[in-house]
Amino acid sequence: MDAKVISTGTRYSSLPESYIRPESDRPRLSEVSTCDNVPVIDLGCPARASIIREIGHACASYGFFQVINHGVSKEMVERMFGVAREFFGLPVEEKMKLYSDDPSKTMRLSTSFNVNKEKVHNWRDYLRLHCYPLDKYVPEWPSNPPSFK
Repeated sequence: MDAKVISTGTRYSSLPESYIRPESDRPRLSEVSTCDNVPVIDLGCPARASIIREIGHACASYGFFQVINHGVSKEMVERMFGVAREFFGLPVEEKMKLYSDDPSKTMRLSTSFNVNKEKVHNWRDYLRLHCYPLDKYVPEWPSNPPSFK
């Protein structure tokens, strides 16, 4: 199978053509405004209406925000990152079992949203997982590494 993911272990001396965006499509850092602080949304705040307004403002003004007091422990976040590192560190043959270029699949490894239609691909690999409802989607999730589920 022709590997269509970045994490194949291949070392490139130059960027493959299919990943080079035309100059007109590239971000222009000279047009990006600077920001001293990332908006921080405190989900532990009892004023739900205030949280909703803050999220709306952050999305409209910045396009992103940081969340605190979300209820997920630091240990759980660290374990999640560890499992992700394990998954993407698997041998390419193991990961390619999950590769698909079908954008309608609810679980797939890919490098772009629609590899077959895009002229230029993204320089990244991602694992798409649907999560809700858990009982419907968890059986589709990878079984390797064993700690994934």
